Amino acid sequence: MSSSSVDPTSVPSTPQSDPVQLRRAVTSSFIGSVIEYYDFLLYATASAVVFSRVFFSNLPDLVATVASFGTFATGYIARPLGGVIFGHYGDRLGRKRMLVLSMTLMGVASTLIGMLPTYAQVGVIAPIALVVLRFLQGIAVGGEWGGAVLISAEHAKGRRGLWASFTNAGAPCGMVLSTAVLTATSAVVGEEAFLSWGWRVPFLLSIVLLGIGLFIRLRVAETPVFEAAAKRAAAERAQRPPLVEVLRNHPKPLLLGIGVGLSAFIAQGTLTTYLIAYGVQAGFPRQTVLNGLTLSSAIAVVAILAWSAFSDRVGRRPIVVAGAVAMAIYAFALFPMVDSGSAALLTIALVLGQSVIHPMMYGPLAALYSELFGTRARYTGASLGYQIAGLGAGLAPVIFAQVQAMTGGGSTLAISAVIAAFCVLTVVCMLALAETSRKSLADVEAAAQPTGSAAS
Repeated sequence: MSSSSVDPTSVPSTPQSDPVQLRRAVTSSFIGSVIEYYDFLLYATASAVVFSRVFFSNLPDLVATVASFGTFATGYIARPLGGVIFGHYGDRLGRKRMLVLSMTLMGVASTLIGMLPTYAQVGVIAPIALVVLRFLQGIAVGGEWGGAVLISAEHAKGRRGLWASFTNAGAPCGMVLSTAVLTATSAVVGEEAFLSWGWRVPFLLSIVLLGIGLFIRLRVAETPVFEAAAKRAAAERAQRPPLVEVLRNHPKPLLLGIGVGLSAFIAQGTLTTYLIAYGVQAGFPRQTVLNGLTLSSAIAVVAILAWSAFSDRVGRRPIVVAGAVAMAIYAFALFPMVDSGSAALLTIALVLGQSVIHPMMYGPLAALYSELFGTRARYTGASLGYQIAGLGAGLAPVIFAQVQAMTGGGSTLAISAVIAAFCVLTVVCMLALAETSRKSLADVEAAAQPTGSAAS
């Protein structure tokens, strides 16, 4: 159905949401994201400090680290699939239902990881089961992000960058929580007991967090933007599958969105996962590295919200481009700071990278992706773009660890160059996208009617 045949009253200004529901939606998105990323990033930290010894104990140390990061990457590989599956039903049945389902899947998978036998107990079955559960985690978080962002963005009357970014702010907060719980458990039970059974405790706590998250999430109403679009779709009857809608009518914003997000995720994977193992190999105590990561993650929560709110004033493009340029330069200073052997410089490296520069690239992405697609395919399009870009965070530690293994732990110049190259890609793609911060989601919906033009 062409936009010219749509009754003018069918594309009104953005449907208004109850302020109470907006607060509930933002709270649900933030808390839900904290819980989801607690589970997802708990695995990331455990893969760097525990799993190589527990599930890959038959392999040499460096090879076990690569294998451990490989299972970590499996979750990222599954995320686009989760985005497509949950996006399809989220665009057809509603955001809220899929958010409840994704949280449940994540909580169950994480709890089961905490119950897995080790390689020493059951042999190869242990790492296989670990990979399967990590894959399910990836499916869950792939479906969570898009729904959480949209349930805030579509409830918002204004300041969409700020409200949507609470979902992204949940990621470093989840990192703080997961790292803190792992650290506390290790301190209480001791190193030997921690490697034997203590690492399971943080995963088993997932079932408690699941109950809290579901209680909050079930109180949120479906978004008025989705309900209005669902009524129009029912009246028109001929509704394409959301994935077909995205690939057929919006390939340009999808591809450019992926290009914009890749560098942010590669930097994220480097700073939050690869640097843990690299720092320990450089001679730092594991706890020193984790303390720096915890501090930088806590500050990042505030920085993500601040940069995203600023993007509501000056636009998404200036903030993301400035962050990408800064990260391209910083990539060449990061590893020398770690190699200095100074705990203070290590901490400064993490804080500058994760708490100042990375939030500029990452925070505005929540609103940006929601602004590239119409309501009928927004869950699918935003999720697919974000999660494909998210592969960078999963694959970067694996590739960088492999490079380190091949070079015998030599120069990190190649790693810095890769990060910088993807930052350049982000700048190019961001400049190719039209500024979206001034559009209402109803305007995006009108532009997204199948006339062959891109939503951007």
